[in-house]
Amino acid sequence: MTYKEVMRELEKLGNAQTKKTWANHGAQEPFFGVKIGDMKPIQKKIKKDYELSIQLYNSGNADAMYFAGLIADEKKITKEDLQHWVEKANWSMISEYTVAWIAAESFYGWMLGMEWVDSPDPKIASSGWATLSSVVAIKPDAELNIQLLDKILNRVAKEIHKAPNRVCYTMNGFVIACGSYISSLTDKAIATAEKIGSVTVDVGGTACKVPFAKDYINKVKAAGKIGRKKKEARC
Repeated sequence: MTYKEVMRELEKLGNAQTKKTWANHGAQEPFFGVKIGDMKPIQKKIKKDYELSIQLYNSGNADAMYFAGLIADEKKITKEDLQHWVEKANWSMISEYTVAWIAAESFYGWMLGMEWVDSPDPKIASSGWATLSSVVAIKPDAELNIQLLDKILNRVAKEIHKAPNRVCYTMNGFVIACGSYISSLTDKAIATAEKIGSVTVDVGGTACKVPFAKDYINKVKAAGKIGRKKKEARC
């Protein structure tokens, strides 16, 4: 499919209720208001298309930017592309999901995640923490620096309550990811969650809640899924 064909399809799929929902979650114009599930049939037709994903992301349309992540080719996308993507992302669904997912699946996930978490721009920093969470979720433990991740958990405990809103949210997610996907860090992550306590984040008047990391990890443990990795970050 061409860029124009995809944009026409997305426009047809947009609806007022979904647009209102996305707006409540922080989406910035322009966007059509397309349900993620309604994007899946188009995704199946295209599968992966690097050039098309770049065109769609550069459109600035929030629906197209999200869809770009669904069809992005993680083997072809460059570090420069991903840096451009994180700088252009204008709401959390793009920066913390689309960008973070593709960065984590690419060759540059760990590198960029570590760079981005130190950014003074909260949008980029939150994307960095989300990227590290996805790296932890999909990479075998043998490919991860467990000792460094242990130290990063200490950093989260010290900094989370001083962090900007979405950075705080994604830091909490990082604790959950370490505890859920790396069995050797489960106890450390739970201890970190206990030290942190409850995390308060402004979710913009939506019904979304910030999970208590200890409870979340314990649910994963009760389900017998600690250490079970995901095949890919995006969904």
